[in-house]
Amino acid sequence: MVTGAASGIGRALAERFAHEGMQVVLADVEEEALGRAAEEIGATGAEVFAHRTDVADRASVDALAAATAERFGVPHVVCNNAGVSGSFGPIWETTELDWAWVGGVNLMGVVHGIQAFVPAMVERGEPGHVVNTSSVLGLSTGASSIYSVTKHAGTRLTEGLWYDLRAAGSPVSASVLCPGLIATQIVTAGRNRPDHLQEPGREASPDDLARLEAAQTYFLENGMPPSEVAAMVVDAIRTDRFYVLTHPEMILGEVRDRMQAILDGELPRPAGPDPTLLERAARAAREDR
Repeated sequence: MVTGAASGIGRALAERFAHEGMQVVLADVEEEALGRAAEEIGATGAEVFAHRTDVADRASVDALAAATAERFGVPHVVCNNAGVSGSFGPIWETTELDWAWVGGVNLMGVVHGIQAFVPAMVERGEPGHVVNTSSVLGLSTGASSIYSVTKHAGTRLTEGLWYDLRAAGSPVSASVLCPGLIATQIVTAGRNRPDHLQEPGREASPDDLARLEAAQTYFLENGMPPSEVAAMVVDAIRTDRFYVLTHPEMILGEVRDRMQAILDGELPRPAGPDPTLLERAARAAREDR
């Protein structure tokens, strides 16, 4: 079962699992793209099932779990992958609605997926695996953003899940996927922001839209193909690897510096001259303008 399966990493995961001969449930809030993905993957002969799901809504995820069990039984692999980018300005400029949207998907969406699927996986007593998608920004320090905060929370949540599964003596395991620059449409995830979480009176300026478009183009032209990420995830499941880093060269130095600052009792260290992920995309967008 894969959330955020209509595009990007989620779709690549669904395609790869289908290629491996698995029955695949695709879940996404973007209904038209979800149907298209399921149809195209199903055309390869794979057994697929699509279910529109809003991961921020616990009842919607519970309905997904029930539909999955009815169609294929309790899944052996659950990928809580759905995510949105959110606002990247100073933290004091964000609103409660911003936090409700980004936190609802990036953090609570993972919580809901764990609570809806893992109990039955544990009860069955068979090997299984949960993969939660975080980010390289869920490991490092740097400029504040709702995205980074929720991804840090997702990393720690998955670490806690791993410990809880071991304490329960369960053969189910877990991994946290920390992608770097990937050729996806996450920069324009605002297209799926629910109406009730839209900020009244907030409209993007022409400059903001141009910056967003340039950043999205940068991701698509320079990012790692999602299919490569999917291959890494399958390998991590098979080898029971917990931390899945798509760009270790991008992040390990920053993780080391952050931890050293903690150990030395220093102030947070600023990002180096080669900023990561969204910071790099934002710089490229400014230069393009």
